[in-house]
Amino acid sequence: MFLGRWVHLVLGGALLTPFFLLAALVVPLTFDEVNPFSDFPWQFAAFAFALPLAALGALLFPLLRTLEATAARSLCGLPADVTAELAEEPADSWATRRRTALWFVAHLAAGGIVSGMTLAAPPAAVMLLLLPVTDPLRHQELGWPDLAGGLLGPLTGLGLLVLVAGTTWAGGRLLARLAPVLLGRTPADRLAAAERRAADLASRNRLARELHDSVGHALSAVTLQAGAARRVLDADPEFARQALLAIEETTRGAVAELDTVLGLLREDGDGRADAPAPELGALGALLDRTRAAGLRIDANVDDGCGRLPTLVSREAYRIVQEGLSNALRHAGTVPVRLRIALDADELRITVENPMQRDDAATPSETAAATPRPGGGRGLPGITERARLLGGQARAGGRDGVWRLTVRLPLGASR
Repeated sequence: MFLGRWVHLVLGGALLTPFFLLAALVVPLTFDEVNPFSDFPWQFAAFAFALPLAALGALLFPLLRTLEATAARSLCGLPADVTAELAEEPADSWATRRRTALWFVAHLAAGGIVSGMTLAAPPAAVMLLLLPVTDPLRHQELGWPDLAGGLLGPLTGLGLLVLVAGTTWAGGRLLARLAPVLLGRTPADRLAAAERRAADLASRNRLARELHDSVGHALSAVTLQAGAARRVLDADPEFARQALLAIEETTRGAVAELDTVLGLLREDGDGRADAPAPELGALGALLDRTRAAGLRIDANVDDGCGRLPTLVSREAYRIVQEGLSNALRHAGTVPVRLRIALDADELRITVENPMQRDDAATPSETAAATPRPGGGRGLPGITERARLLGGQARAGGRDGVWRLTVRLPLGASR
């Protein structure tokens, strides 16, 4: 920790150098016959004048906050909870820039002092430590004649080293205490980070819904088709051949759907995917593939569905797809009634199918068949899709019929 803080302070001294050189050029223009490079007292004047220049630089360069926070996180020896609170974003407001400027001045001031002491004190300390035992040094004109003998010289040299170490410790501790105050996240930073996390989560959830609804539907259909082909392979080879053909077509469609979903990961700057997502215009192919899996579908689709807004049409397709998949997975090859009605301001989707019953138990009217292991995301996904468009979705069993009802406003936009 001590070494890291010393490196951090020396880095501050290095960052101070260009501002100090600029100040050393300006001071002689203000005061006659002054040379800050040779006049020791005026070096402090140049040092003091360099700090406001550094503050001005911090105000003009928002990215400096990110750089300083990174250096403090790596070298200041801060606790993990404090390190996590240091901002990673540039200073995007004047209040944040002022805080960054205060930190930058503190870093450069402490770093300049420690760097100067690190350059000057160790050589002097070495000379004082060697003074009693080194004859050339003992007889040299050092300006400190009373240190030439005894232990006073070595003790003074050790004192200089202790002074450098103590100053480094104090400066590092001061910056460690100031870091969370001046470089920590503001409420605006936390809000922006929360919005980014929410956007990332929404993007992941969107991709999960697309994968679940598209690929999951195809896999459910293929599973049923393969099972049917296996059972009648010897008794009815023609049926098995048709089932295999349906599997081929379903998997081909699933690959195309997967390309569409993966296109969501390759969106360009204007938010368009490489491949268009399916809409209600492709509903006929979806119904054919699902019927090939053994589901008996009675579909009644409003003719005006071909003129729906793109977003509503796309989400409606996925909702219908998941509704049919649920029937396949949980009820088997049962008759399904699909109704898509278009009103003046909303689209209504209804999917109904008989509930799978256990003959040894009382029929349930509140839930469909037991979900398969790892499932259970279909209905929440439908609800999320409807909610994102400002609509609503309801699902439940009554009188032996499982019914999914979804309402989507036509004015939905994203």
